Amino acid sequence: MKKKFAMAAALALTLSAVSMNVLSASAEDPQVYVSISNDKRELVLTEEPIALTDADNDGKLTINDAFINTHESKFEGGAAAGYKTSVGQYGGLQLDKLWGVENGGSYGYYANDNFSMGLTDELKDGDYLQAFIYPDPKNYNYFYSFFDKKTDADADPDTEVTLTLSYYTFNPDYSLKTNLLEGAKITVNGQETGAVTDAEGKATIKLTEAGRNIISAKSDSVDIVPPTYVVNVKGEAVTTTTTTTTTTTTTTTTTTTTTSTTTAAPKTTAKATTKSKNNSPKTGDAGAGAAVVTLGAAAFAAFVLRRRDEK
Repeated sequence: MKKKFAMAAALALTLSAVSMNVLSASAEDPQVYVSISNDKRELVLTEEPIALTDADNDGKLTINDAFINTHESKFEGGAAAGYKTSVGQYGGLQLDKLWGVENGGSYGYYANDNFSMGLTDELKDGDYLQAFIYPDPKNYNYFYSFFDKKTDADADPDTEVTLTLSYYTFNPDYSLKTNLLEGAKITVNGQETGAVTDAEGKATIKLTEAGRNIISAKSDSVDIVPPTYVVNVKGEAVTTTTTTTTTTTTTTTTTTTTTSTTTAAPKTTAKATTKSKNNSPKTGDAGAGAAVVTLGAAAFAAFVLRRRDEK
């Protein structure tokens, strides 16, 4: 009984320390930009600025800190509800729950489009952290993809942007191999644009919608983690306004011994303005299709599991 009480007290103190550290974040803290896609291949966060504080009190600013702070500020119920880690087989910190999903450890995360070795990898101000959940926990043929840039300064309306899309596979020695992705469909705020990447992975998109534009991609040939590129287009956000005008119908009937006359007012009319585009960025770029296999699924799965356990 005493042992259980002591463990409960220790857990309460740990959670309290984490919460106080997160709440102590200020505008002067370094920031990282966090993107997370769920097991439906949907972007649930896209380059969200997150204060980087030492949330786990280990004396360093790490990926684990970024994940804790992200869930505290963006996930309903905070880190206690959406995020969990434990000590792995080899003594390192391993990821057990991400964005509320527990699937046996089938997650991935990259910092600045580089493969991360573990949750204790350090981050610095301005870094980009992209995390994802495998759609099928038993199938590791799901490939990290990325554009050649993450963001740009504010752009004028009708600016054309050319992006190059690549994705990673693994060489036989488990080093990363960069591949250009042809035939991927480019989306803006969740909507297909008609732009498709060429043999060099390039596509050009015209940005016409004012406000925050989230550019991503999906492919029918390679099962990819949604890439992200964000740019703000100058101009007023367009809102939808609908106006309806109604004229009341009046009927007058006059009756005499010889005639009966009925007079009606004009019919009711309604006029609505044209519905404009929704300026709120949409998520849900669902990428599906056949996976490109560059090494045996069993070998790849073993490698990923080994990496997870070593973290």
